[in-house]
Amino acid sequence: MSDETSDETPICSAKGCRAAAVWVLAWNNPKIHTPERRKTWLACEEHREHLSAFLGVRGFLKDVVRFEEWRASEGPGGA
Repeated sequence: MSDETSDETPICSAKGCRAAAVWVLAWNNPKIHTPERRKTWLACEEHREHLSAFLGVRGFLKDVVRFEEWRASEGPGGA
């Protein structure tokens, strides 16, 4: 699998990473967001655990979903 991405390929949110995103990390900061609000970070395989831990230790992480599943649920006919 190539780490190269096109302009349309979502990339990992880790600083300096240019790998294609495989995971969506849904989170919110309860001090500033309503409970139903979800912000997202994208993660490649290499950075999923690190980014999840960063959000989790702060109590922000709500869900980790494969990018394809997230896109399907957000698109037409999705949840």
